[in-house]
Amino acid sequence: MTVDHVAHVRGLNLHYRETGPTDGPALVAVHGHPGRAHIWDATAAALEGFHVFALTQRGYGDSDRPGRYGFPIWRDDVFGFADALGLDEFVLLGHSMGGTVSALAAEQHPERLRALILEDTVPPKQGLKLPAPERPEEEPPYDWDVLPAVFDAISAPDPAWWHDLARITTPTLVLAGGATSHVPQDLLAEAAALMPGARLVTLEGAGHTPHRDAPERFLAEVRGFLADLGIMPAQRQ
Repeated sequence: MTVDHVAHVRGLNLHYRETGPTDGPALVAVHGHPGRAHIWDATAAALEGFHVFALTQRGYGDSDRPGRYGFPIWRDDVFGFADALGLDEFVLLGHSMGGTVSALAAEQHPERLRALILEDTVPPKQGLKLPAPERPEEEPPYDWDVLPAVFDAISAPDPAWWHDLARITTPTLVLAGGATSHVPQDLLAEAAALMPGARLVTLEGAGHTPHRDAPERFLAEVRGFLADLGIMPAQRQ
């Protein structure tokens, strides 16, 4: 059963969806752009026995839209969210933009994380010039002001984000989507090599969203990785 909640985090109301038994291993899942907590529904349901908290980041979905955004802000929201829920240690899973947020969180406080799972993403290494999208006629399901924060970070990333990958001592699984992903796969491999405890697995043909487009393979890798670390739910009678 999945239940919607609101957490009070750093002066904001952030929406999240909670799935699984309260005595299961805690797992916080962070969506990418332009998602929200709901993108993890099928994943959370399939991770039986885990206590999954899917966060809707500020500026998206039903979370507050304060107008202040940026990867360091979203990073700090992750720990503010965990603190609000009383999670001292947890598994952190992030997709795309949410994976970048998760990597920055792991750089800052690797001791808070039992494991880190990055889905087809790492922090930007060098500036990329991407055309800014035109605003649609219909209001999107997010604050349009998040886009400058994302595009500014892509075009002029903080060099420390890449350099500090070496600080991620948390056991890490980097899941790459293969040649059909728009993310440079050699960049994922390079980033994984910088993280002392990282494992790189390529799900060829899965593209940029393996949890949605190759769920069985995605879940098999996630379960196997966590099992190897001894992070497994208690057996249910």
